[in-house]
Amino acid sequence: MKLTKKSHACIRLEKDGRTLVIDPGAFSEADAAVGAEAVLITHEHPDHFDETRLRVALDANPAAEIWTLRSVADQLSTAFPGRVHTVGNGDAFSAAGFDVQVYGELHAVIHPDLPRVTNVGFLVDGSVFHPGDALTVPERSVDTLMLPVMAPWSKVSEVIDYVREIGPRRAIDVHDALLTELARPIYDTHIGNLGGAEHSRLASGDSAEI
Repeated sequence: MKLTKKSHACIRLEKDGRTLVIDPGAFSEADAAVGAEAVLITHEHPDHFDETRLRVALDANPAAEIWTLRSVADQLSTAFPGRVHTVGNGDAFSAAGFDVQVYGELHAVIHPDLPRVTNVGFLVDGSVFHPGDALTVPERSVDTLMLPVMAPWSKVSEVIDYVREIGPRRAIDVHDALLTELARPIYDTHIGNLGGAEHSRLASGDSAEI
């Protein structure tokens, strides 16, 4: 499987000539989802869900479809009739030749005074886990964890403990658009030294075979 990092929280997975994209939001490239047969969206926040980027992708491929939780599906069903599938915690489905399992229900707490939106994570081919904006622990082992490295709802100690709890073979940064270049070496050092897993980050457009 080939994994390509796009800006912020978006990744592309390619296998056997087919492509699945997760979270092409407003911080990602305008064409982040173009070429995908399947698009997965973890939650409704605009840095993960942008209807314009979805329209570009679905117009480019009339067979492309979307899998997401109800809060997003309800916003898209009229725009893309018959092409949006609603999923939730515990569901499993196949999309673009990939097997996907769904874990989680709620976004991480930003502040107790703010209501929590729903959020799901996607485990792809039993190997790559993208949790969206939550520190969800799936009920099975994970080889590659897409690690939300910096967010208004997290601190680096929680990120490190999340890697430890998941216990992946490797952790690759996502949710990093707000992390400055000055801070990156600090995060790299702490997560790499303390997380207990191989830790790396990819620039937007860079790929890794996993």
